Amino acid sequence: MSAIRTARDRARAELTREIKDTAKRQLTEVGAHGLSLRAVARELGMVSSALYRYFPSRDHLLTALIVDAYNALGEAAETADPGPGEQPRRRWIAVWHGVRNWAKAHPHEYSLIYGSPVPGYRAPEDTIAPATRAALTLVRVADAGPLKPPYPGPPLPPELTEQADALAAGLGTNHSEADVTRLLISWTQLFGAIGFELFGQYTNVVDPADAFFGYLAEQMADFIGFPGHGESR
Repeated sequence: MSAIRTARDRARAELTREIKDTAKRQLTEVGAHGLSLRAVARELGMVSSALYRYFPSRDHLLTALIVDAYNALGEAAETADPGPGEQPRRRWIAVWHGVRNWAKAHPHEYSLIYGSPVPGYRAPEDTIAPATRAALTLVRVADAGPLKPPYPGPPLPPELTEQADALAAGLGTNHSEADVTRLLISWTQLFGAIGFELFGQYTNVVDPADAFFGYLAEQMADFIGFPGHGESR
């Protein structure tokens, strides 16, 4: 009985993978808003009712694709980090480039998680942990510090201080409110820059964007407070 169950589990896992692979191809053709269970079933030669046993609705399939994309991005960030043996600044820049490289290699999956929201879709809590993997990689690098004195800037408004405290608790870091806020700013800079590049806003401005992205990564490393090249840790 165990062998039969194992064989069934393997068959189910394989068909689930085929369904998701087919859906990813559909993303490249019609985008997330056009994702259709019927179209996926038709391409696989299945009846729709059979596919519903794997994904009860379009939103269930969309969630599975989103979770996969976030996990793949998070894995790319984690793999790009050379680890504690390297200077935090170099780790930071390596993670930035690792995230960008993944996004450029998987533009449709990147668009799924950081592009325009899909009308009528609300991401469930299942997506939260995978969505934080890349950000947590950057937090771990910052935790390896030490960071230089706070970057000059205006004081945080009270409501932002409270939110930064809550975010720090959620991320498990002991950084100050100002440091956490700078990490948040840098996070938006990273994904904003990648989005600008992938969605064509850099065309005829900084195209190709390699040198600009490298410069931005260095600037954000300064902004966070990592010692620069030639400085002590």
